Amino acid sequence: MSVYTINSDNSLQSFIGDIRSMFAKDKFIKVNVKTGKVRSLDQNAISHAWYEQLARDIKDDDALGHKCYCKLHHGVPIMRAEDAEFRECYDLVIKPLSYEKKLMAMRSWPVTSLMSKDQLSKYLEAMQADFRGRGVLLEFQEVAA
Repeated sequence: MSVYTINSDNSLQSFIGDIRSMFAKDKFIKVNVKTGKVRSLDQNAISHAWYEQLARDIKDDDALGHKCYCKLHHGVPIMRAEDAEFRECYDLVIKPLSYEKKLMAMRSWPVTSLMSKDQLSKYLEAMQADFRGRGVLLEFQEVAA
């Protein structure tokens, strides 16, 4: 499986050439297109700052534990709802596991790294809502570049 990021005229032309070659060889291509901007570095930095904050404010877990919890409880539902390929793979591999094993799988299972900018915004907002109910305010701060 090949993954292409097309963000310039040159990368578009390269992609078209590769697709032509693949089709000439196999006479069959299945394409999954995702449009829109990918997540921003600022969003990524915010999520990781929040995992650290959660580790300080809710001491029953460390930053990695909070990240795994958030990926499972907030990221997975977003991705399952919006990405059929993710849903199929998750349901086959992760869904049958016990809760504890699901949390452990979140250490390596890609969730937020697959998200678009809009999906990561939903994820961050879901985190805010969840932890606001527990008395922890997760706020958007300016992130230094």
